[in-house]
Amino acid sequence: MDSSTIPVLLVTANVGSIFEDPNEMLKIWTEEFLSTVSKLDPKFIGLHCQEVGGKNYELSMKHVGNFVKLLMSSNELRLFDKIRIFLDEDYSSAENFTALGNLYFVHQSLNNISIWDFKNCVFTPVQGQEIHSGNIEAVVTKEKAKFPQNFFPECKWSRKGFMRTRWSLNGTIVDMINIHLFHDASNFIAMESSPSVYSKNRRRALQHTLQKFHNDQYENAPYFIFGDFNFRTDTDGVVKKLTDGLRTIRVQNNKNNEYTKLQFMTEDSKLVLTVGKKEFNHSDHQTVFTSEWLKSFDKECEAFEDTLWEFPVTFPPSYPFEEKISHGTIYMQTRCPAWCDRVLLSKSAKKLIKNDTDTKYGLMGIKTCMGDHKPVYLRINLKEKAGINVCCEHAPFACLPDSCKCYPMYASVEINIVDMGIYNNSSFQELPKLDSKLLQEPITRNMLSHEPYTPESVDSHSNSPLHMDRTESISPLQLKSKLENIIRMKLDKSTHLMKRSVSENVDVDKPKNIFRTRAMSEIPKNAYARVKLIPTSRAESLNRLQSHHSSSDEDWFEFEEETHIKRLEDCFENTHKNTTVDIPIFIENDHKKKRCRLGKNRTWTKFNCCAIV
Repeated sequence: MDSSTIPVLLVTANVGSIFEDPNEMLKIWTEEFLSTVSKLDPKFIGLHCQEVGGKNYELSMKHVGNFVKLLMSSNELRLFDKIRIFLDEDYSSAENFTALGNLYFVHQSLNNISIWDFKNCVFTPVQGQEIHSGNIEAVVTKEKAKFPQNFFPECKWSRKGFMRTRWSLNGTIVDMINIHLFHDASNFIAMESSPSVYSKNRRRALQHTLQKFHNDQYENAPYFIFGDFNFRTDTDGVVKKLTDGLRTIRVQNNKNNEYTKLQFMTEDSKLVLTVGKKEFNHSDHQTVFTSEWLKSFDKECEAFEDTLWEFPVTFPPSYPFEEKISHGTIYMQTRCPAWCDRVLLSKSAKKLIKNDTDTKYGLMGIKTCMGDHKPVYLRINLKEKAGINVCCEHAPFACLPDSCKCYPMYASVEINIVDMGIYNNSSFQELPKLDSKLLQEPITRNMLSHEPYTPESVDSHSNSPLHMDRTESISPLQLKSKLENIIRMKLDKSTHLMKRSVSENVDVDKPKNIFRTRAMSEIPKNAYARVKLIPTSRAESLNRLQSHHSSSDEDWFEFEEETHIKRLEDCFENTHKNTTVDIPIFIENDHKKKRCRLGKNRTWTKFNCCAIV
């Protein structure tokens, strides 16, 4: 081992299947895992598990303890004297349960190891062994959240979410994130479009997760995000590739005359491929998907190529394998094989890895039954004493669009207002070129002091309408400050809970928490508010973007990078002089909810404040 590096082994494993047959599978799985540990000789091990306790968790959760004991009592891990284990097992808490498990093992040769306390914002030394299981909501050395149901609308109930820990390993600070995204529920739906609706849902969930980490109150750190992303090959493209020149036969259900299968045959009626809702069966199923051609249809990572990085994938798809012990090398004929399980890292984390022949990225247990998912591992040498390698060259929380290339598409601010009072048609050519889809002030810590996708936000309180003349233009930052001062005065006289308003064109019963367990700092518990511009129906040329997901209760303005000036010009051409632009504020009361509108004849550059009491 190089004295300036730490041998690190990162493993992601969907372990749901091994709890279906715990008497046999637990032993087989742990032996293969420990064999890999012995072969790769790491000094820090991060094991991220999904579906802890199996699919029938009410019956199988009791076997999780035995799984942990097999690992901790093993000869291969006897010299790992510092252990931190986080097991989310409380399935009775439907709003929090993720079935994620983060297990970390630290070798006795490593002494300067600390873990982050997310509540007190300090590192605490890691000594001895700690196992946090059951309900772990109050554990401060992890951050966990479950994705809302709206992210995956076709699933009646979901355990998908993430769990993060932060480590200082001999002076190098990194985040380790366990994530589980939603699967493809139907092959038919998956092949309807490219990318599929499932792929888009996964992309949105991952985008918001990365946005959260980039914009929260903690300092940005390099991170490794490894879990079951459920990334799938492009089903539509794969089917077209496999069935080129074949004829299609639709198999109908006699009961309801609906198509249950698609069969693709040669001219001489030889069956090549059968596709059903949960069937994907090729005549040469066990060999056709091991060729390199399939990797060209593995496209879901491409949407994050400016943010995330992955070592070259040279191993076969990790899913779906047969769950029978005697068929550990055989793919199930239910889905198109795919690289669901990945170890990804931020661009800043890549700089912490020493480039040498010790780096290995592969499948664990290729010839052994490991369940329907085979674990994926990354073995690296991590540089010591690197501190925090920030993602941006400039100061944190000041991501200028023309210099920050890390999250230009994820930026989220509390108030996004473009004051056009200082512009006219002749001045558009002088506008600065922005490498961003959002026109806004540079992101600052104050602007990002709220959770970007929960109903609650920072203190911003309202009292009276703003009156501004077009000739007295102010900057967006000044307008933001004035709005917050006005609202703060209102809150000083009120004890009502303040919440975000509901968009005019979205029906929402009440705001929903998206990441429910996130700690909110510097926000009074009895007073939340959100301020946001809403265009009236006469400002239809504004392109609105739903900020969170398809069921979002909130609209934001977005301007495409190359056409935002034209869109602004169109907006003013189509907006009459007396158009009202509201700044709504909700002040909710258990006894009454009423909407009032102050003023009606405002010009475009004058804003109405609405107090909803």
